[in-house]
Amino acid sequence: MGIAKRPFRHLKRGSMNRLGDFVVLVDGLDHPEGVAASADGTLYAGGEAGQIYQVDIEDESFQQIGDTGGFVLGLALDARGNIYTCDLKRKEVIRVSPGDGESIVYSKGTSENPTRTPNWPVFDRAGNLYFSDSGTWKGSDGLIFKVDASGNTKLWSQAAVRFPNGMALNPDEDYLYVVESNLPGVSRISINSDGSAGKCEVAVELPGTVPDGIAFAEDGTLYVGCYSPSRIYAASPGGKSEMVAEDPEHVMLSSPCNLSFAGPQRDLLVTSSLGRWHLSGARLGVRGAALNYPDLDH
Repeated sequence: MGIAKRPFRHLKRGSMNRLGDFVVLVDGLDHPEGVAASADGTLYAGGEAGQIYQVDIEDESFQQIGDTGGFVLGLALDARGNIYTCDLKRKEVIRVSPGDGESIVYSKGTSENPTRTPNWPVFDRAGNLYFSDSGTWKGSDGLIFKVDASGNTKLWSQAAVRFPNGMALNPDEDYLYVVESNLPGVSRISINSDGSAGKCEVAVELPGTVPDGIAFAEDGTLYVGCYSPSRIYAASPGGKSEMVAEDPEHVMLSSPCNLSFAGPQRDLLVTSSLGRWHLSGARLGVRGAALNYPDLDH
């Protein structure tokens, strides 16, 4: 059953701060922003010098399995465990092999619109990879690209222009939710039956914040991580919304930009810490929505 077909609106500060539920899962990473889980729940993260990390939550350890040489932002994975990362410094989407760490360019936009600030990738069921190009801060010039399952890139939408950042497909895959950091909030773009972009509308408003990443829970709740202040918000399909965690000291939650549900049951909400060196996580009594891990042969 999919989420409601209407936008969430007017997020309000909740009465309960669940910061105390969060713990450090692993420490010693290089200012991680991107975080994502594979099909079996294994956790991956990126570093500001191009590192790709594989994280063992049980052992509280990590190993570096790749290096793009750039600055790793958002991550997505396919069925073979390849990691697709938006690289800020290289201005490209890079695919990294989990075995030998080999990296290749997966997309650099189109000849008419080369990527400038690739930020977040997300796969749909058909193996198409959507990724945001944030453009320039306050420039209202962001773009969203779509790479089909054969590896061909096209410009998909120019509707969510206010620094498009993290993205997520709703369970029915009839909307692409896009963080617009300069809105500030989350918009959603309808996906037409032919795969083209439809109407764009504001779904979540977050005044006074810089939202960055989003993740859907299985019940349709949308979780939003903020670069500033260090907060996590949630909005339910029924319209109720709240701030679920805040860290005014920026220690446990230190610019929790990106979010991912990890673990075999997808019940561990993991946040990055761009301002520090760790990943933190909490079990909030919800499971993450199933993601897509296509089997691509190119």
